[in-house]
Amino acid sequence: MTATIKDVAREAKVSVASVSRALNGSGGVTPATEQRIREAATRLRYVPHGAARSLITKRTHTVGALMPDLHGEFFSELIRGIDLEARSHGLHLLVSSSHDGVDDAAAALRAMQGRVDGIVILSSPRVDAAFLDANLPEGLPTVLLNSGVKGTAHAVLNIDNFAGTYAMVRHLAGLGHKRIALVSGPKDNFDAQQREAGFRAAMAELAPNEPLRVVAGDFSEQSGYQAGLELLALKTRPQAVFAANDMMAVGCLQAFKEAGVEVPGEIALAGFDDIPIARYVTPSLSTVRVRIADLGKNAMDLLADLMDRPGVSAASVHTLGCDIVVRESCGAQRGAAAGATTKKTQRKPVR
Repeated sequence: MTATIKDVAREAKVSVASVSRALNGSGGVTPATEQRIREAATRLRYVPHGAARSLITKRTHTVGALMPDLHGEFFSELIRGIDLEARSHGLHLLVSSSHDGVDDAAAALRAMQGRVDGIVILSSPRVDAAFLDANLPEGLPTVLLNSGVKGTAHAVLNIDNFAGTYAMVRHLAGLGHKRIALVSGPKDNFDAQQREAGFRAAMAELAPNEPLRVVAGDFSEQSGYQAGLELLALKTRPQAVFAANDMMAVGCLQAFKEAGVEVPGEIALAGFDDIPIARYVTPSLSTVRVRIADLGKNAMDLLADLMDRPGVSAASVHTLGCDIVVRESCGAQRGAAAGATTKKTQRKPVR
């Protein structure tokens, strides 16, 4: 039979209240008594009842993460960063996805209600201000990742997509490439919008006489492959291609290889995110580095701070800088220094 708190009290020869105080770390017992209680709990293999303890402490010691999808290296690295930081705070992580639409996202949030002390939500088109107002419990500490939601009462943590893209296009132009094409991301995705804006601004300054070459993608490897074929079919091929994420760059690379087009000899190529596989493809992929696990860690650290200060306004916007990583695919000389690093900025800081 499973041991109860009464069994522990009887074994340690103390009251049930003393066992509760000792195991919850709330004090009120001597160090010697606490040690005796913990030894008794260990002998009996006693596991505190989470739901009962939550009623007393008003905390579940669990946090949630809602992602648009769980497939791919970006999401796995992000979740890893969140989970590692959660564990450092003594918290457990519940993860769900909203890839089936707004109803699925709402259902995921409802399932987490009462089970989590806070939540990290990665931006998707369905997570707008109206959705958050309708589905997030009032007062639940929340951090929005890569979000363009305006006027939110929640903390927001964004990547400097615009500056990162601008830096990479400037790097490509500095290598002598003027005909630079963009494989864009989903039109309704905030990151994709910011990266396309950075591309357009850089091209307007660095190659103002060149027509814009923008091919649609959806952040998937397959869409990058199709975009690569489309670019190869142009009457005047680009000298360089910037894909709005690494998965599309990998797909684009495969299309070029199958067509016998040398990278970087005939077309230079770069991506965004620096997912782990980027350094292992051939040629290795030049990219805009987002320290993805650190992004998750920072989001969790921000959430933990909000959870520890209930009632304090959470409204804030934080921006994480990123830098470019020069590898073989862009055609730069090996060992060349990265072209730029975007500055980390912070507005309305929580701390």
